Amino acid sequence: MPAEMPTPDLPQEPQVELSGLWHRYTGPASSGDWTLRDIDFQLQPGELVGLLGPSGCGKTTLLRLIAGFEKPERGSVAIGGRPVAGQGRWLPPERRGVGMVFQDYALFPHLDAWRNACFGLKRGQDTSRAAWLLELLGLKGLERRYPHELSGGQRQRMAIARMVLKRPRLLVMDEATSALDVDTERQVTRNLAEVYRGSTVLFITHRLGSLRHADRILVMHQGSLVEQGTHSELMDLGGRYATLYRQQEAGQL
Repeated sequence: MPAEMPTPDLPQEPQVELSGLWHRYTGPASSGDWTLRDIDFQLQPGELVGLLGPSGCGKTTLLRLIAGFEKPERGSVAIGGRPVAGQGRWLPPERRGVGMVFQDYALFPHLDAWRNACFGLKRGQDTSRAAWLLELLGLKGLERRYPHELSGGQRQRMAIARMVLKRPRLLVMDEATSALDVDTERQVTRNLAEVYRGSTVLFITHRLGSLRHADRILVMHQGSLVEQGTHSELMDLGGRYATLYRQQEAGQL
């Protein structure tokens, strides 16, 4: 069983670049307000980046724009140096090479845990990495159970394992650890940093403790990117919005 997953060759340009990104939902049920306002940031190859903010601030919309499930009204999205949205360009989700772990797990109910994890691997491909990853995520011994026989936290870890095994250069995770208890979430985040080293991960979370192993944290508020920095810079040195969220989480507000 391998000691670590191989690191893919890295491109030289930013893995993700968002420029002047604006978005709003339209239709009878929409208020017409801006969901995202003038978002600018880059993700470098190999970064593990956390996206923090309260419900309704635009985090999930931002991931959907990167993955290609929404279109920006203004601005542009580039992945691996290639424009994929904006300025008259549009590349559909299946051609972007982005892996996305959804909140609802999206597991196949008729496949057991092992076949769910290995779904997408080519026939005859070495599955030793799958066995190693399931053990690392605390799922060893559950390979023959079906999704309905797993807890919510186990299903979330299974969804993470399946997407990581596909090895996309970019992985975005929408509250993919929300069903885990605090200690398990920290362990999964720490392990994810190890097994996915060399590629880029952007993940949403409401728990500040799970961000300690992130290379960088982006903080959103009311559709805008308001702060960014390392865990130490934001949590220990008094980032305004990050401190506010920490107090809310601790029940001090």
